Amino acid sequence: MNKIAIIGECMIELNGEPFGPMHQTFGGDTLNAAVYLSRSARKNPDIHFVSAMGTDNLSSGMLQRWQEENINTSLVLRDSHRTPGLYLIQVDQQGERTFLYWRNQSAARYLLQHPEFASVKTALAKMDIVMVSGISLAILPEGDRMSMVNLLAELSGAGVRIAFDTNFRPALWSGGEELKTVKEIYSKLFAVCDFALVTFDDEQQVWGDKTPEMTLARLQKAGARNIVIKLGAEGCLVWSKDHRLHERVPTTPVANVVDTTSAGDSFNGGFLSALLEGRSLVECCQRGNALAGIVIQHRGAIVPRHATDALAQ
Repeated sequence: MNKIAIIGECMIELNGEPFGPMHQTFGGDTLNAAVYLSRSARKNPDIHFVSAMGTDNLSSGMLQRWQEENINTSLVLRDSHRTPGLYLIQVDQQGERTFLYWRNQSAARYLLQHPEFASVKTALAKMDIVMVSGISLAILPEGDRMSMVNLLAELSGAGVRIAFDTNFRPALWSGGEELKTVKEIYSKLFAVCDFALVTFDDEQQVWGDKTPEMTLARLQKAGARNIVIKLGAEGCLVWSKDHRLHERVPTTPVANVVDTTSAGDSFNGGFLSALLEGRSLVECCQRGNALAGIVIQHRGAIVPRHATDALAQ
């Protein structure tokens, strides 16, 4: 496996205190994963980011930065009528973060309605792995969400491996039936999912799971073939139907947690980079744990490149 497409949104990131010092960069869960996949890869995978961006200078500047991270942007569609979304991160003394978003009219939200999206669908059928997240789905208009789920099911049926991080954000799901909708959509994806990369805290919010083992049993029943349950400082739980694997993979404790932004995203990047190299699932989890441990010691979604250089050695 060498070709991977990661579908989602990247936004302008503001990091700092309101009316105080503010740092501008960019971030988004799936884009973060793509960057960390590229940085931790020890071979040269063909990494495609799939999204829609504006034609403004900020959009062009972000595409240039992604290309500098060895991410292929040929499947990023340009929308002359819309711009990127924006979010503000505020971090407390324990490194926990809160977000404010301005994204309702972002170009990525209307990816499937772009007149050139048919060419993206053709390209996705040629990938080895396609990854999507709960956020990738949540930002879409309601009708487009199911279209995306159906597309992923078609790709799975054609032999493309699907990776799915549930990455639940309640504010992105509107309406009184939001949890019911989330469960329906997630369940359809688990049924065609080769790699379920979930965070236990999110699974508790959506499904009310009391233990990681309850999450594992539910995902097994739903049809996921390989399951990783991220447990923060406790590492992760990994299970594989084909490899008869069921194991807890610990991580090294981090004493100086600065910012937990992108912890799960960087885990995904490390995991996927090892997967594309043909490593075992335990080795994939170990690389994901190690990368997340580095990232949470720095501020922001995308940490300085020198901080992650050692993992690509």
